[in-house]
Amino acid sequence: MTQHSAAFTSTSPDETALLAVRLGAILTSGDTLLLEGEIGVGKSHFARALILSRLPEPEDVPSPTFTIVQVYDLAECELWHADLYRLADPDQVVELGLLDAFQQAICLVEWPDRLDDLRPLHALTIRLDDPEKTDCRQITLSWTNPAWTNRLAEVLA
Repeated sequence: MTQHSAAFTSTSPDETALLAVRLGAILTSGDTLLLEGEIGVGKSHFARALILSRLPEPEDVPSPTFTIVQVYDLAECELWHADLYRLADPDQVVELGLLDAFQQAICLVEWPDRLDDLRPLHALTIRLDDPEKTDCRQITLSWTNPAWTNRLAEVLA
C-alpha cells in the first residue's frame, strides 16, 4: 500500500481545534484516528474539540487517561475516545472491545503505539509535534487507505 501524507503548521490551540472540527465533520462509522505525539502536544485538546463538534448537546469531555475509554452516543453511531498510555499489553485492547469499535464506531486513539500489530490498517494517523515549545504545532496526517485521499481534500483545502 502507498503511504500518503499532508503536513502543516498550526499557529495556535484554536487553529488546532478548528482542524479537529473540520476533520470531525467527515468522519463516519468505522473511521479510526490514531493520535500520536509526546505528552503535552495537544492530543487530548484535538480529541476534545472533535468530540464536542459531533455531540448533539455539549457535555463534559474528560481525558480518558484513567478510564482508558470514554464512549459518546452520536445520532449515527458511537464515538470512542481511548487513551492507551497505561496499557501494558496489546491483549488489553481486545478486552476493552476496541477491535469491534474499530469496525462499528468512530474511534480516536491516543498512544496508538500500544496497539502493536492490532493497529487498524484503514486508520488515519495524526501526529502532533511541538519542536519550538510554543503554541505552534507541526501536524502531519498520514494514511494508506486511498479513500482518505478524497475525503481529506475538503478538510485540507
